Amino acid sequence: MTAETADTRSAEAARKGAPAVLGRLLVPAGLLASVAGAFAYVGAVDPNEPGHYPVCPLLRLTGVYCPGCGGLRSAHAFVHGDLAAALGANALAVLGYGLFAVVWAVWVIKAVRGRPLRVALGAAQLWGVGVLVAVFTLVRNLPFGSWLHP
Repeated sequence: MTAETADTRSAEAARKGAPAVLGRLLVPAGLLASVAGAFAYVGAVDPNEPGHYPVCPLLRLTGVYCPGCGGLRSAHAFVHGDLAAALGANALAVLGYGLFAVVWAVWVIKAVRGRPLRVALGAAQLWGVGVLVAVFTLVRNLPFGSWLHP
């Protein structure tokens, strides 16, 4: 086989592989488009204005801040580039935005390479996430954790 034949074959393989790569990127691209659309909506419709979004039922009925309270205000501030306000509204949500970005980027890289994304969380990791959310919720509802209130 000559060098020219090998180059021709690799060029053909690249042309045939391009549609396959694009096909593997459809789902990550669709998810990113959905998340971007949700963030665009929250960025355009201010959750600080009353009447646009429902009030948290747990907060309304008990006065207790759930782990998601302030999440929409956090997303709104994040979209507008105000990271301090986003962290102040819901620091856990901002951590989630960063985690989403990292996992999505890894997913895209693996999709381009033709490998599936496998997120295998063990019991320890799942318990860790649960404990983090529970501690965040507990601390933000105690007097010394008032800096975590939305």
